[in-house]
Amino acid sequence: MTLIKSISGIRGTIGGQTNDNLTPVDAVKFAAAYGTWLKSYSETDDLKVVIGRDARLSGEMIQNLVVSTLVGLGIDVIDLGLSTTPTVEIAVPLEKADGGIILTASHNPKQWNALKLLNEKGEFLDAEQGAKILKLAEEEDFEFAEVDDLGEIIKNDSYIDIHIDEVLELSLVDADTIKKAGFKVVVDGVNSTGGIAIPKLLEELGVEVVKLYCDPTGHFPHNPEPLKEHLGDICKKVVEEKADFGIVVDPDVDRLAFISNDGQMFGEEYTLVACADYVLSKTQGNTVSNLSSSRALRDVTEKHGGTYEAAAVGEVNVVTKMKANNAIIGGEGNGGIIYPESHYGRDALVGTALFLMLMAEKGGTVAELRASYPSYFMSKKKIELTPDLDVDALLEAMHHKYKDEEVSTIDGVKIDFPENWVHLRKSNTEPIIRIYTEAKSQDEADGLADRIIGEIKEVAGLE
Repeated sequence: MTLIKSISGIRGTIGGQTNDNLTPVDAVKFAAAYGTWLKSYSETDDLKVVIGRDARLSGEMIQNLVVSTLVGLGIDVIDLGLSTTPTVEIAVPLEKADGGIILTASHNPKQWNALKLLNEKGEFLDAEQGAKILKLAEEEDFEFAEVDDLGEIIKNDSYIDIHIDEVLELSLVDADTIKKAGFKVVVDGVNSTGGIAIPKLLEELGVEVVKLYCDPTGHFPHNPEPLKEHLGDICKKVVEEKADFGIVVDPDVDRLAFISNDGQMFGEEYTLVACADYVLSKTQGNTVSNLSSSRALRDVTEKHGGTYEAAAVGEVNVVTKMKANNAIIGGEGNGGIIYPESHYGRDALVGTALFLMLMAEKGGTVAELRASYPSYFMSKKKIELTPDLDVDALLEAMHHKYKDEEVSTIDGVKIDFPENWVHLRKSNTEPIIRIYTEAKSQDEADGLADRIIGEIKEVAGLE
């Protein structure tokens, strides 16, 4: 059982002992720390916070605890109920709220939940703000409101529809163009809120929808991370239905993966590549992704005359670099699309609309589109951490071993070899070291990952 406290929020498994898991006590303490910080950070006394959750089994319990805590601090709560991460992000500025909390553990399995914290722009907090909240939670220095000053709860379940309207109004999205293409698409909503939002969006765009696991019960039918090994059912369904492609999202709908018409993975790394290809074909500009993302985005950006930059892993780091570089699209190689014309957050609804526009204008099949992009193959592996493992020393040893190569240490250790690369970093969300590699073939990517894992284990004395 695990509780992970980071600048982006608190994430843990349900049940067990306090301070070791995400128990009701920990949820209240962290919500109180956020509300207390918000009172000192905001310039108003009448505070308002937007709350939404994915469909996971613990969601309603955690939401009740968090909402009641904020009300107890004298903060009004706009309760969106079942929602998506990007929906909460757009709701914060639309409601002129002072912040937001999304209750979701994203791609983690059902026993996990989390509080993701937003500022008044609907964007994730920066490191300094997150550190202050962690300190407040540790000190438990909270002052709750007296009875006449308690906050109010305002329920608003219309925001998924509002979000869809916002997507339809984007300058590069034309519903008529998509309707004329007559697409048929299979959607795997992993029995969470993507099963509500994505089919609704597709129907508004005139797409024929085949639903798979779109009932938001929170009983995930497979591991909810949208990786190839978890997606056999939709790959089969796309072929059976003779669909144009498939769409897979994670439980909070900020990651987007496509299945090609032949039942093969389009590749979550190529979600951003394809969406950027469409946007850059209409508007010249720059792109940003993180250090663990494919070189293919750089290649496509340069083809369109733009400049590509890499940021440290983490949405807030990508957004910061996007703003600094005036990037017109960016995101992460895990299928996270950030399109500033909409908002600075990963958004599977926006990504879906941009991809449909690309396919409607290009014609041909999704498999043909994938074949048109530079071909890179990634391996994503991990090493489970034990409490006595000194991760920093391990990474430093790997840096030293490859000091003659092109090495970046802004986020873990990334070693760029001429024909491939490897990125080693400690996860912010799980007790693991992630080992990402990319090469010109899958065998080469897997082989490089296995070699590096062997070297790490040797250094750590795990062999």
